[in-house]
Formats: sequence, structure tokens, C-alpha cells
Amino acid sequence: MTTFSYVALDPAGKKKSGFIDAADQHAAIALVAAEGRYVVEIKEEAGKKHHAKRRDGGEERKSRTTKADLALFTRRLADLSGAGLPLDRVLMVLAEQSESEQLAQVAEDALEDVKTGIPVSEALAKTPKLFPQMYTQTLKAGEASGQFPESATRLADLMENDVARRSQIVSALIYPAVLTGAAIFVIIFLLTFVIPRLSGVFKGLGRELPAPTKVLLSTTDAIQNNWLVMLAAVVAIVIAYRAWISTQSGKEFRDATLLKLPGIGKILRKALVSRYSRVLGTLVNGGVPILEAIDLAGLASANLVFIKRNEVVAEEVREGRTIASALKDAGDFPPVLTHMVAIGEETGDLPKMLGRVSDSLDFEVEHGLRRLTSLAEPIIVLAMGTFVAFVVLAVLLPIFQAQDLIK
Repeated sequence: MTTFSYVALDPAGKKKSGFIDAADQHAAIALVAAEGRYVVEIKEEAGKKHHAKRRDGGEERKSRTTKADLALFTRRLADLSGAGLPLDRVLMVLAEQSESEQLAQVAEDALEDVKTGIPVSEALAKTPKLFPQMYTQTLKAGEASGQFPESATRLADLMENDVARRSQIVSALIYPAVLTGAAIFVIIFLLTFVIPRLSGVFKGLGRELPAPTKVLLSTTDAIQNNWLVMLAAVVAIVIAYRAWISTQSGKEFRDATLLKLPGIGKILRKALVSRYSRVLGTLVNGGVPILEAIDLAGLASANLVFIKRNEVVAEEVREGRTIASALKDAGDFPPVLTHMVAIGEETGDLPKMLGRVSDSLDFEVEHGLRRLTSLAEPIIVLAMGTFVAFVVLAVLLPIFQAQDLIK
């Protein structure tokens, strides 16, 4: 790679200068343009060729590919192809600039395939774990229609929305998770460290202990004498659960149970429908045939109950029914989706209506998450307070009995 110095104009018209690493001058200009800047001057820095460093100054790439890495990869694919670069050069730049080692290797392999005449969509489809059918079929439709940059842009928007949604969920769960972790730590500390040191004192009082104290001491003794068995049981349960949900029946039961959970079930259902609507709109807008788009949108939900309902929809549409009526009869699809799809089919603007449904449901999911987390926090605090109060009561009652005996 070669280091180039450049002077560019930002969207406000201000001059910005800097350095960038790229394979050649055209790739360097494309990278700067992808950041929303217009290059007015660029030149190669003498003697500054290297291979290990990237534009961000990092020495090594990450071995693990995240959703954010894939979204950034797709955004760069869209921006570079939209800037007019040939796809082989786009893949060359992606191979050099990807923060993920896996994505860099995929881009290099795809570049070799593209040089032999294989389409980009087909080349990326060789790595289905990173690029599912929904992804590659959208690019394939863009290649067929001559709108590859537009299709890649819609994919980038979709993936960035998914990353933002995941980040929002994680952020909403951080505080309850910290509270839960702290509560569990306090409980374990009390039962394994504090109470055992007091048990000898209580048992030496020579009097019948109060019921709360007996329960507490029995629990502590059971944990101390059987902690290896308990740990083994927990590990066995986890292994058995993971093996069970790897089966078809286990997955179906898990997915159905999640949708029925009080509170979180409704939020999850709305999130699934939102993703379904957004993916379906992206595929239809990209030129993917409607039946294939329906199938791929259902698979993108990753919920077997939802996928089965969607298979019914696809079958009815294949028989000639409208999408709206098929969605209405299949169940698990809210009225807002069926009515907006009906309007979209009538006006010929289905992707736009699906996008509106997704935006509306995203707002409801966000609002529901805020309410759920605000409700979870006091419940955790209350449960922790109740346990601590029980421990304090169990400790103080024998002390009060001893004082009465002394008197």
C-alpha cells in the first residue's frame, strides 16, 4: 500500500488535508470521496509504501467479524461503487481497508472470482455465514437491473438499522444486568462468607433457633457441602439446554415461548415484524421477485414460529391472493402491517409503505424497552432488599433471644 497526502473540500466547503493509505491514487480518491469529501489535490508521499498498516493506523485486523463490521463493509461497498469505481477495484479497496480479517479475506477471494467473470453477488454467496441469501439476492437483483450501488445502499441502510437496534437493546439492558449481577454477588457473599462465620455462634446458644435462622443456616450448609454438585448440575443443565435447542423441536418451543413471555413477548413480536417489513421492503425495492422476497424476509426473522407463518403467506400469494389478505389470514401479523401493505399494493408503492410500518414499529419497540427496563429496575432492587431484610432478621432474632436469656 502507498500513503497519499490530500487536500479535500468537506460538504460545507472547508478545506481539509490529511494522509490516506491505498493501493493507488484512484483508490485513495474513492476512499476520501466515501467520507463525503471532494478531492482537489492528491499526491503520493515518497518512500511511504507499506503493507501492514491501514488507514486507521492499526497494525492488525480483528479476527472476529461483528454486525457493525459487516454494516461498515456494506456501506463502503455502496459508497465506492456509487463513486464510479469498477467493482474489482472496489473489492481491492475493501480488502485493504476492512477492519475484520475475515472480511478482508472474503473481499480478496471475491476479487479473484470477479476477475474471472463471476458476479460480486455470486462471489460473496460463497460465504453464507456472513452474507445470507437476503444479502446476495439483493445485490444480484441490483446487478441484473444495473442499479448495483442503489441496491448496496439499501442493504447498508438495513444493516445499519439492525446494528442501531441491537445497540439500543444492549444499552437498555446494561443497567438491569449490572443490578442483577450485583444482587447475585451480594447473595453469594452473604451465604458463603458471612453466614458460615455466624453459624457456630448461633448453634452454641443452646436454645431453639427461630425459623428464619434455621432456614438460613440450612441453606448455607447445603451450599457449602454440595457446591460441587450444584455447579455440575448447572453446567449439565446448560449443556442439555444448548443440545436441545439445536434440535428442530427445541428451537420451535424456545421461539414460541419467547413470543408468549409477558411484557417482552409483545416487544419481541413487534421487533420481528419490523425487521420483516424492512427486509421485505428492501428486497422488493431492489427488484427481487415478490415470492422470493417474501421467503427471504421470513428467513431473516430467525424465529421458527414466524417463519412457518410466513410460509403460509408465501403459499397463498403463490396461489394468487394479495399479500395483505394472506398476511391477515396467517396470524402473527399486526393490523398496521396488513392495512399498510394493502395500501401499498393498491398504489403500487409497497416498499414505501413497508418502510413506514417498520419505522412505526421501531418506535413502539423503543418505547416498550424503556418501559420494561424502568419496571425491571425497582423489581430487582425490591427483591434484593427483601433478601437482605430476611438475612438481617435471621441474624438478629437469635441475638434478641440471647439478650432475653441474660436478663
